[in-house]
Amino acid sequence: MSLSARLLESLAPWRNAPAWHIALSGGLDSTVLLHLLAGLAQREALPPLSAIHIHHGLQSAADAWPAHCRELCAGLSVPLQVEYVQVVPGASLERAARDARYAAFAARLDAGEVLLTAQHRDDQAETLLFRLLRGAGVQGLAAMQVSRALAAGRLVRPLLNCSRAELQVYAVEQKLSWVDDPSNTDERFSRNYLRRQVLPSLLKRWPQALVSLSRTAAHLGEAGQLLDELAQQDVAAAEVSGEFAWLPLPRLALPALRGLSEPRQRNALRYWLRPLTAMPDSEHWVGWQALRDAAVDAAPVWRLAAGELRRSDECLWWLAGDWLRSPAQLARAVHGAQCAVLPGNGCVRIEGRLPAGNWQLGYRRAGEQILLQGRGHRDLKRLFNELRVPVFVRERLPLLRLDGQVVAVANLPGLDGALDGSWQLHWQPPTSDQGLS
Repeated sequence: MSLSARLLESLAPWRNAPAWHIALSGGLDSTVLLHLLAGLAQREALPPLSAIHIHHGLQSAADAWPAHCRELCAGLSVPLQVEYVQVVPGASLERAARDARYAAFAARLDAGEVLLTAQHRDDQAETLLFRLLRGAGVQGLAAMQVSRALAAGRLVRPLLNCSRAELQVYAVEQKLSWVDDPSNTDERFSRNYLRRQVLPSLLKRWPQALVSLSRTAAHLGEAGQLLDELAQQDVAAAEVSGEFAWLPLPRLALPALRGLSEPRQRNALRYWLRPLTAMPDSEHWVGWQALRDAAVDAAPVWRLAAGELRRSDECLWWLAGDWLRSPAQLARAVHGAQCAVLPGNGCVRIEGRLPAGNWQLGYRRAGEQILLQGRGHRDLKRLFNELRVPVFVRERLPLLRLDGQVVAVANLPGLDGALDGSWQLHWQPPTSDQGLS
């Protein structure tokens, strides 16, 4: 089957997409993808085609590439958008450039649209070897998927069943021109070393190595899918609802997790935490064991890249964003009905109207008591224990004082307002969202 026919077959699930965007670097792989698609568009009913070129500004040679891509696209009657991005230097320049590139791609995708990238079988093999050498687990070794979500659309890699050699032959036959990135010869980069030194040696001994490695990646992808399906069941069995529904924080029931084997616990937690934070390496999982096995009266914390797990009353709670910082001190006079934003701690509102008096909004102080109608003074700490309020919430709960005496605590039934229902104190806590997803 020709390259063109195989490409069309692999793109069949997305033939009804609103648009196809080609990630065009100007190199061999993306140039071949563009040429193939432009040819198919002449004889097939395809979604509207366009190309996107990302200019990172990391090397002087790249300054000529946008003009090359414009000339290439003009010759094929494919619209081109050039995006200029700023790469924030970090521990890995490759990773920083990739993040900037995909952020730009994501910003261009409308609902249901598809971004087509030109990774091929050789790239798949390189990715598998690279992650294997880094000690990745099953999910990491599954390497690149044919398709995944990207912003409001999809990222699709339709050439994963094609080799670099096939693309090279096609480019020569069609007399295509492309740019060569000088950094691709720099063997200080691990991927370049694998491509230029390791894979050629493997292919001399095992000519079918690329096909075998690609097949292995597919098998691992299936295994990863099965692990996710198992994790979905385990996480569903550990979900908690009802009590503290007003706390917008991810949480799981610890007893349900304890009943699983150690590997199954880690599998469930990886799945649950995947959209929330980067996962730790194998050695760092001792933090999970310490959290799980701590004494009942302890307050263990497992700190991860983007937040932390807390344990309270046999529940696991995920905290991030404002929850990792103590809220600013609060001492605010209030009159009648009022809504107020609490710095670093969500917002609060008073429903109904407070009677006349010296009312003040604030947070709990050590040893403080609350005056309950018909019940006298009660110790706040004891009440919080009785109501099983998570420890990390207690210092954040807004409360109302009248003439210096606590008379209401937000959101806690029986403590949150007047007995006759004439007024009530409601708190909308901060979420764990860090604004990064």
